[in-house]
Amino acid sequence: MEHIRTVVEEGEAGLRLDTYLVMQDDVEESRSYISTLIANGHVTVDGQVVTKPSYSVRTDQEINLEIPDAEPVDLSPEHMELDVVYEDRHLLVINKPAGLIIHPSGTCHGGTLVNALLAHCDNLSGISGELRPGIVHRLDKDTTGLIMVAKDNLTHRGLSEQLSARTVKRRYLALVWHIPQPASDRIDAPIGRDLNNRQKMAVTETGKRAVTNYKVLRSFTRASMIECRLETGRTHQIRVHMSSVMGCPIIADDKYGGCRPRGIPSTVGSREMVRDAVRIAGHQMLHAETLGFIHPVTEQEMEFNEAPPLEFRLVMKRLERGEDE
Repeated sequence: MEHIRTVVEEGEAGLRLDTYLVMQDDVEESRSYISTLIANGHVTVDGQVVTKPSYSVRTDQEINLEIPDAEPVDLSPEHMELDVVYEDRHLLVINKPAGLIIHPSGTCHGGTLVNALLAHCDNLSGISGELRPGIVHRLDKDTTGLIMVAKDNLTHRGLSEQLSARTVKRRYLALVWHIPQPASDRIDAPIGRDLNNRQKMAVTETGKRAVTNYKVLRSFTRASMIECRLETGRTHQIRVHMSSVMGCPIIADDKYGGCRPRGIPSTVGSREMVRDAVRIAGHQMLHAETLGFIHPVTEQEMEFNEAPPLEFRLVMKRLERGEDE
């Protein structure tokens, strides 16, 4: 049984209880399932069971949610080929390919990075729970690039503290539709769950603060290559900020408008260029290129850089050809 405790903040007062709960970062269940849990007595407000999903929450109320155990997932070691960029007794840095999910869940029972790590390592940190051994931070399934993994709890705490202090260097490259204006800026827009689609995130006043610094590195006629440096690490942060705030969705990001971008002329050449770029990409064109941190044990300053995968470069060539069409 998973227990989630939250306290209602001032800006959340007046929300329905089911709406309030699905907005919390730690809650991944659908609104309908949350409503069922409420009706079945799995939610208390200030210690009292509340069974009405429409109940209006008030500031400073303590909400406790019980989520029954899901079907067990497979944490068996699975031998997979990992692109290990660095490894010592305390940590690893992996260059993650597209399509690899970080850890098992109720809907993904195996074939994850965690399964591969269990086959690769004799030990992993346990701070993130039994389903996420070694996992300090995450990358989306179809985001490629560098991710760090902790082998012991001391290392895990040290890396987590650096993430919290915003001292970890994280630089991403992305191919986006259109050219952001201005060419460089700092996006400061809160992100939370999309109430209309639990699989998506959205810019919302009740979300958590999210800050992305971006800069255009190269411009094409209908697209651009940008770099993004994160100050925070919200779910889907770059994807949401570029799509919702800048109107420049990441190429081939079907969830946030990158497969059918708005505002591109509906000429034959334009339609073919968009179709070809999405087909060549196969997944969202977002790559974690640079990862830098202080080693928690040796105190050595470490920085790693990995070039984007082949499909990233092939999409760039297609965009270059599109300038002549």
